[in-house]
Amino acid sequence: MLFLTVNWGETWMLAGVSVGVVFAILLTLVLVLQIFSIIASTTNKVAPKAAAKTAEPVKAQPVANASEDEKAAIAAALYLYFNNAHDEESGILTIHREDHPAWHAELNETL
Repeated sequence: MLFLTVNWGETWMLAGVSVGVVFAILLTLVLVLQIFSIIASTTNKVAPKAAAKTAEPVKAQPVANASEDEKAAIAAALYLYFNNAHDEESGILTIHREDHPAWHAELNETL
């Protein structure tokens, strides 16, 4: 008997409005994302052109004008580079875990 007492006109109207609201929100979300995509693509195209115009080329300074410390650093770097004198890494990680690290001991005074 409950089936006969339901107002089916209002039920279908409520279901239609609910589905319509969901689709309207989804459509609004898609449109907002499309607008942001268009804005982002236009700003990305403009920015590199403006940056390229303002950038100045970097001029190398002659080594003859460098201080003794700079010359020593350059010589050491070239020596290490050409003689392959660098650290050999083993590729093994060692992690030592403690039962109660320092931060835990400060928070828990019973340790």
